[in-house]
Amino acid sequence: MRVPFIKMHGLGNDFVVLDARADPLPPISNAVAAALADRHTGIGCDQVILLQSSDVADFAMRIFNADGGEVEACGNASRAVALLHGAKAAVETGGGIIHIEPVGHGARIDMGTPEFEWEAIPLAYAMDTLNMPVAWEGLDQPASVNVGNPHVVFFVEDCDAVPLDRLGPQIETDPLFPAGINVNVATIESPEAIRLRVWERGAGLTRACGTGACATAIAAMRRGLVGRETRVALPGGALTVEWNEAGRIIMTGPASESFRGTFDWGDYA
Repeated sequence: MRVPFIKMHGLGNDFVVLDARADPLPPISNAVAAALADRHTGIGCDQVILLQSSDVADFAMRIFNADGGEVEACGNASRAVALLHGAKAAVETGGGIIHIEPVGHGARIDMGTPEFEWEAIPLAYAMDTLNMPVAWEGLDQPASVNVGNPHVVFFVEDCDAVPLDRLGPQIETDPLFPAGINVNVATIESPEAIRLRVWERGAGLTRACGTGACATAIAAMRRGLVGRETRVALPGGALTVEWNEAGRIIMTGPASESFRGTFDWGDYA
């Protein structure tokens, strides 16, 4: 069974997109997703994106990280899917319904409303999520926020100096975070600009993370470090994040199609 795929990326965060809206595919397992994502023996990507029909939205988007684990949301993939779809749409995700709109060479995404309650992150026990009384070596007093998936955000003097490749996996798997966590280290450059690096749950260090940019911007806004709209610069490029008067997160940025191809489903199932 030959299956078509589209390779796309948002600021270097790359995806294998499988469009099963018109022609359904066999059930995709965690093992199949991990095999497709493998950069040595598969197609290679940070996330496998599966598009399907939906009863509650225009279509559904399922997201599998490179380790095969399914996650709730992916901001960069949402922009890629908007570019692929080519029109405004409501999209069902594991983190809720989002609204996508292609704009120029990218997209504008309504990511919904952030959640701050400790149970919604989720954390293992109750604490203030704006100034968490916890630390990992030199990283302390983070904020946490759920923007469809869970994030912890550390504000530091120089995010590039943080050994995130070592601390990221420690924090991701800490018992404080029963569902795992995405780890963000950010430097405030000005009231309108943030510099950010992200250790992504199930994927590792990434060139860009759309939900990480949203979570970091919201945390910075809650602390009064930036205004209600800010530019977030990641290693792969920049995104604009707005927290509008309705309390919704609006993310705008580029996305690109890299190439298309096919593979034999039996090689990975």
